[in-house]
Amino acid sequence: MKKYSLPTGFFLFLSLILLVALTGCAHSESVEQCLSGHTYGFFGGLWHGFIAPFDFIGMLFSDNITMYAQNNNGGLYALGFLVGSGGWGFFGGRGVRQVRHTRVNIKNERFDKAEIVE
Repeated sequence: MKKYSLPTGFFLFLSLILLVALTGCAHSESVEQCLSGHTYGFFGGLWHGFIAPFDFIGMLFSDNITMYAQNNNGGLYALGFLVGSGGWGFFGGRGVRQVRHTRVNIKNERFDKAEIVE
């Protein structure tokens, strides 16, 4: 008896149609209220970057808290947010300078009582 199998392209096409149908049922919300009022710039993004960990914890418990301001001026806000959250490592290099480097002189050390551990 001969087995007939459907091509994988058919399953890909079917899943794409299903995905489009399911996203078409999604509820859309008006963002006009978010886009009116104060526009946040670099310093707003810097502040939001500093408080991002606390905002994340608040987001877990409330739907009214967001980490990123929707009404921003674009690139400068994103740069401020990135610098404020430490995304490029700013404000984090101080601990690297405190590492103490010591040199070991093997000629002065005595290894008479050394044991071999297997």
